[in-house]
Amino acid sequence: MAEAADFPGMTPSPARRLLRRTGALLAGAPLLAGLLQLPAAGTAQAAVQAGVKEASDGGTVAVAVDSLSPSAPADGDTLTVSGTVTNNGKQAVTAAHVDLRLGEALATRSAIDRAAARADSLPVDDGSPVGGKYVAKFAKLMPGVAQHFSISVPVDKLDLGKEGVYPLGVSLSGQTSAQQWDQVLGVQRTFLPWQADEADSRTSTTVLWPLVSTVHMTAETGSNAQQTPVFLNEDLAKEIAPGGRLDQMLTLGKDLDVTWVIDPDLLASVDAMAGSYRIRGDGDTTTPGTQQAVAKQWLGELQAAVTGKEVVALPFADPDLASLAHNGTGVAGSLSQLKEATDVAATTVETVLHVTPSTDFAWPVDGAVDPSIVKVATSAGADKVIARSDSLAETGDLSYTPSAARPIGGGTTALVADWRLSRMFEGDLTKASASTLAVQEFLAQSLELNQQTDKQRSIVVAPQRMPTANQARALAEAVTQLQGGTWSQPQQLAVAAKAKPDPAASTKVPSRSAYPASLRKRELPRAAFEEIADTQDKLDNFKVILANEARVVTPFGRAINREMSTSWRGRSAVVSAFRQSVRTYLDTLTGQVKLIDKSETKLSGRSATIPVTVQNNLVQGVGHLVLRLTSTNSTRLEISGEPYAEQPITVSGGHTTTVKFSTSAKVNGQTTVIAQLYTEDGQEYGAPVTFDVKVTEITATVMLVIGGGVLLLVLAGFRMYTQRKRAAARDAGEADEDGPDDGDETAGAPQNPAGPRDRHREDSGASAGADDPEQPSDESPDTEAESADPSGTGERVDR
Repeated sequence: MAEAADFPGMTPSPARRLLRRTGALLAGAPLLAGLLQLPAAGTAQAAVQAGVKEASDGGTVAVAVDSLSPSAPADGDTLTVSGTVTNNGKQAVTAAHVDLRLGEALATRSAIDRAAARADSLPVDDGSPVGGKYVAKFAKLMPGVAQHFSISVPVDKLDLGKEGVYPLGVSLSGQTSAQQWDQVLGVQRTFLPWQADEADSRTSTTVLWPLVSTVHMTAETGSNAQQTPVFLNEDLAKEIAPGGRLDQMLTLGKDLDVTWVIDPDLLASVDAMAGSYRIRGDGDTTTPGTQQAVAKQWLGELQAAVTGKEVVALPFADPDLASLAHNGTGVAGSLSQLKEATDVAATTVETVLHVTPSTDFAWPVDGAVDPSIVKVATSAGADKVIARSDSLAETGDLSYTPSAARPIGGGTTALVADWRLSRMFEGDLTKASASTLAVQEFLAQSLELNQQTDKQRSIVVAPQRMPTANQARALAEAVTQLQGGTWSQPQQLAVAAKAKPDPAASTKVPSRSAYPASLRKRELPRAAFEEIADTQDKLDNFKVILANEARVVTPFGRAINREMSTSWRGRSAVVSAFRQSVRTYLDTLTGQVKLIDKSETKLSGRSATIPVTVQNNLVQGVGHLVLRLTSTNSTRLEISGEPYAEQPITVSGGHTTTVKFSTSAKVNGQTTVIAQLYTEDGQEYGAPVTFDVKVTEITATVMLVIGGGVLLLVLAGFRMYTQRKRAAARDAGEADEDGPDDGDETAGAPQNPAGPRDRHREDSGASAGADDPEQPSDESPDTEAESADPSGTGERVDR
């Protein structure tokens, strides 16, 4: 072990010599029994482990390769390697020099993996230094100080042999005061693809260029004619502004021969931002958005970039197919949401970008598939699923990477992206050295893949959905070098899907249990799909009453699509808040059409009408509603002769309407009445209004008293009539007996001073007073007039 740790051409250190002697002593000594032997064995083991650690972790100088140009050199080129060396030790390094070391060509893709895994580990076994004048020298490297280096060497000085991938080591050697001999103190390995002449058979490579973002728009819109949209924040403006992530994706992608994979929600959001929009603030407040110019510029540049290029449209808002397959299919309506998101995708892209996209590709998260995911992915019309080779892996003994297209049954084609190439740019690429290493490894894997066989193959590269700006720059650099190289050629995704499948390639979709646990734990839960279904039910119930349902259905439909977005993975709290906000806003709108509360109502008669008022605070009119008024005790109170009655309702925007129901009461008492709105298909709408109706002054005794009073009045009037008739008859008889004398008296005697009027009063008075008793009808009636005062608290109804 100690010998393996020694570096070629170096004198072993005293520590190593001691280690060797200790090991020899332990190997040659007889085994002793007893406790005294254990400490000796433990000491020896610790010494061996210390020696191994020294050998493997001995690098005290960090070497960073920031630039390697050209990435894939050709005959006659000069290779320039630049970077920095940083002394991380505590002692100064003297007589330091940076060398280039070229190892033997790597024979397999796995060998490239192993070399990449030990990119900066010691010891160095990458061949001898190129040496000569192709060395960068430093008199002294002080601790903690980074110094730049650059080495340029003609390619023909590298003694490159056959075409292939060569490990290229960049090492720093020097001395310290503690170790005063030349030794390698740090190394950085990378790869040098070497393909001097054009390959006999080029690999057709399809690179997906995704334009996908997170959710930015809410379900809220203004009440004006333009329905001004409301955004969660200004994050989208930052992404599309000059230097932003999406701006760089656009700038880099327009110069590449790639397949644009676009989420239509991103286009719809930027298009909405190009007009008037607002930003949600605290509570219910919003503020005006100000990035219209940025949005217009980005859209204009994107329209120019995709003209004549292949564009694939994902379903609207990029729904999470795996979450839907694993947790959503048992919830009614979930698959309908996917179908709607797919249907609106093409229209959105055509409207905004003026190109016709392909919508028959499905792209599950990280290309991980199982039978349920494939079933869901194809349920909305897609017949091609973009998978990845670390999910749909090879199960045979193929010695090469097969073409991407695989028939997996049911008329469905899986496009299996190469996992090594697809995942190459997932790491932290903020440093130039990390980006350079990723580019070189990408090119190395691509060249090694091409050299596996002379067969013509189609390969797909499907990177992460939302690469950072640094990751996108590294990917663009790799694709630029690849498309300018000698072993690969660009190809459209649709062409790759039609390529002849390799008969030996695996077509077996992995089982559901094989789905990665790391991906499963980040899925949307079943409860999320239940909330989505509940919101959709509320929307369906609401839209039927609207005069212009598109004002509500469109923004809410797209918001529900966004609730299923892949971008929510790992953000459970944020997506839960978003779902709640959508539902709350929908409840707010539906609550704008409601019944006005009523207080207790009193009926002071056998029949009356009860008014009920419906209020519409929406800006548009509503209809197709039915108002039902129900008596909970129809034996006491009937409504239109039935236990309940219904009337159709139509209310203009911003108005109220009152409808009246005829009622009839049979007995006194209190009855509870329920008013409830329904849609025409019988679904309850909104909350009911419950109020009490109190019936008073309608007993049989009251009716008898009223009837008796009327009868007495009639009898009294008849009695007065007969009495006066009798008095008139008596007066007539007396006149007949005294007729001649009366004439004489009239002629000669003095006249009665009382006069005819007083005599009549006397006769009437005598007749009434002498012969007839006084009648009850002559006095005030014994029934009082009905009181006009209010009958107590409550609402009096129309009669």
